[in-house]
Amino acid sequence: MAHLDDLKVVLVAWVVGGHALLGYSAVGGWAYDEVHEVTFTPGVELALVAVLGPSGLFVIGLFFFVAGLLTEGAVHRHGPGRYVQDRLVRLGLPWLLSALLVWPASVWVASVAAGRQVSPWWVFTHRDPFLDAGSLWFALVLLVFSIAFAGWTALRGVPPAPSGPLTGWHVAGAAAAIAVATVVVRLAFPARSGQIADLHLWQWPQCLGMFLLGVVAARRGWAGHIPDPIRRACGGVALGVLLALPVVVVASGLHDVARDDGPYLGGWTWQAAATATVEALLVTCGSIALVGLAERRLHGAGPRARRWSRAAFPAFVVQGPVLMVAATALRPLPAPAEVKAPAVAVVAIVVCFWLGGLWSEAARRRRVERRVSAADDGRARDPR
Repeated sequence: MAHLDDLKVVLVAWVVGGHALLGYSAVGGWAYDEVHEVTFTPGVELALVAVLGPSGLFVIGLFFFVAGLLTEGAVHRHGPGRYVQDRLVRLGLPWLLSALLVWPASVWVASVAAGRQVSPWWVFTHRDPFLDAGSLWFALVLLVFSIAFAGWTALRGVPPAPSGPLTGWHVAGAAAAIAVATVVVRLAFPARSGQIADLHLWQWPQCLGMFLLGVVAARRGWAGHIPDPIRRACGGVALGVLLALPVVVVASGLHDVARDDGPYLGGWTWQAAATATVEALLVTCGSIALVGLAERRLHGAGPRARRWSRAAFPAFVVQGPVLMVAATALRPLPAPAEVKAPAVAVVAIVVCFWLGGLWSEAARRRRVERRVSAADDGRARDPR
């Protein structure tokens, strides 16, 4: 399943670059927008929303879909208890360190550079939401889903064999369920609202829905191969939505995203319902189509591809401080956001994957040393 690892590399790079752009947007979505010195012009921001914004509607759901494709197999290989222990270390520990130390320190550095007289403790205790961990909210939510699934598996045991293949109707049903749940959840938690630990509850319908869809799809072999008719149909739907979306955005009268986006974020409005529907279509059909495309085009061949895939998750983990430091370093540069944002994106992607490579290589060496040490201990106990 090397194509899934390669897809994660592309997604992590895309997320890092997207966060770099959001830091200079008026609509926000990344912590640097609280202290940015320049912003995109409204016209440029609207163009970015129309062209690049749709990816923000489904990229996190795609991460959860890939996680769902891999989760049940990992639980069965390691057992529920060992799996939960591994998840706590891989997901829980980075989130905890980020929430308590790394992310508040990163925001403090950017705040001081912007002229704000605040302490690291003030940043930790006064920023909303409390226990914000930057992009690692994803790790916390995935940890919650993973522990819940492992517990369910421990109680229920090995599930019965699937009764039949997934069809386009199943995908359509998943999209409809995600859309309806999104509308309902956003009555209480509008999009981009903050909750303790920045849980993104407003995004949980697509996160949980795609995680479960991935689990169900994996039982039918989709982690290795997505049926061609499903892949083509989903690709066609996703492409149609992407092509129509910029036209619909302009026709709806949305000219200043930061000023006019309120009705789209939640509530009993047609805009909120339309947003939920578009998100659901993109996250289901787009995720399936992209996994199918990765299966056909990304093969993970060669040591370089393997190094990048091993570095992807560490790169995701370190992106917060890297992005904040990079943007802060470019702050004195007398240039518009249209120059600074792409520069921060390129620098951050390179540095994140470089650091991620160092991290993954150090972890690999520790694993080798532990195996060698265990083998030596075994030979010492058995002199034969």
